[in-house]
Amino acid sequence: MKATFAIAALVVLALGLTSEAVQVEENGLSFSMEAVKRLQELSESNGMTGQQNPRLKANTMSLCADPMLPQEFLPLCRQRGASASLTRLSAVPLDICEICAFAACTGC
Repeated sequence: MKATFAIAALVVLALGLTSEAVQVEENGLSFSMEAVKRLQELSESNGMTGQQNPRLKANTMSLCADPMLPQEFLPLCRQRGASASLTRLSAVPLDICEICAFAACTGC
């Protein structure tokens, strides 16, 4: 009984550590799943959800100026095509990413 409990505890711990190691790749850069979650929250608060029109770059570029944006996105913000990359990252289905069923997610 104790061995079963210990094994179950190790499995839960391993799953917890793996979920933190999941990375989302975009445009040659890799971002933590937590950072992508934060980006999605900021995108929703900026009204960026569902944005597909490439002429509406103001919302995505305002994300780069947002002090709440995780620092790991700054190199992406300096790249050409940052608006499209931020839009794609904002649309990553993280529930699927957590089980690594999405091509952009690695580290499971």
